[in-house]
Amino acid sequence: MAQIVLHQVSKIYPPDVVAVENVDLAIGDGEFLVLLGPSGCGKSTTLRMIAGLEEISRGELTIDGRRMNDVDPADRNLAIVFQNYALYPHMTVAANLGFGLKLRRFPTAEIGKRIAKTAEMLGIQELLGRKPRELSGGQQQRVALGRALVRDPVAFLLDEPLSNLDAKLRASMRTELVKLHNQLGVTIIHVTHDQVEALTMGERICIMREGRVIQIGPPLEVYRNPVDTFVAGFLASPPMNLLGARLVGRGDRLVLEIDATRLSVPTEFATAYGGYRDREVIFGIRPEDLYRTDAASETLPTIEVEVVAVEVLGPEVILIGALPSGHEISARMGRNYMAPIGSTERLRVDVREMHLFDPL
Repeated sequence: MAQIVLHQVSKIYPPDVVAVENVDLAIGDGEFLVLLGPSGCGKSTTLRMIAGLEEISRGELTIDGRRMNDVDPADRNLAIVFQNYALYPHMTVAANLGFGLKLRRFPTAEIGKRIAKTAEMLGIQELLGRKPRELSGGQQQRVALGRALVRDPVAFLLDEPLSNLDAKLRASMRTELVKLHNQLGVTIIHVTHDQVEALTMGERICIMREGRVIQIGPPLEVYRNPVDTFVAGFLASPPMNLLGARLVGRGDRLVLEIDATRLSVPTEFATAYGGYRDREVIFGIRPEDLYRTDAASETLPTIEVEVVAVEVLGPEVILIGALPSGHEISARMGRNYMAPIGSTERLRVDVREMHLFDPL
């Protein structure tokens, strides 16, 4: 296991393209950290700098207190699993698992012992004599993990290893990775653009945008308290509803004006949001905090929408509704919900779960 620390780490490509800028990040010994963000945000580049596959332009990387900037990738004892698995097509699964150990001149008996132990852990004993072309995507993914695991590294670096799998298998492998982490207690840094992966797998999430770290924290903390509209709109599907509004009122009696709708702000929020008084703001509310009028407390304020779409997902239904201004919002409804397109729905707003942000 290992503690990995990045201090003011940047990556700049010639002539002056900043891919990663001043990243400060401390990954605890045995922690499962997820780097999350859209394509091009710098998360994979950050991972590759930790691995030594990309040179650090500025800043410092340490592993267990040892400076690693100029240490060869082979000497960092980090295991990397890529998106494409990169298995040797002409080798059997057993040969793929043991190839790295063979290069490092491990005794044959030790190689065999490690292969057997890893294969049992991952449930791939019956695949050891097959070649990659004979394996399914999920089996190839397990072999790629096994090839990393057999080395007994100080940390695993996973670069979107689940993105090539179908939805059902991806869900299964998320669980397997979490179980593996719990079993081994090894440090894992997992790169993904998938919010579900981040929320279900990571002990902490590090959200990146345009090469910078935007927010770090436990999944539910980041979900419940996003620092800005980017995090609010990126994390979860459907994302938080974000609407332009104006905050007016005096003392602890504050009101949000959204189009023709007025929502009273809970008095306990008056101090926190008082600085927004008489200003334009972005009002944020999660889809699960909007209810049908007959499904929540009558004390909650309401907002009227025109039904634009109804998305049936099985365990739930997502209502897409349009405000008079044309802005659309999403609401999570019960699995039996139905409404004609073009009809009017009045939704209760749980303002106790509201967020206010500075305008974009």
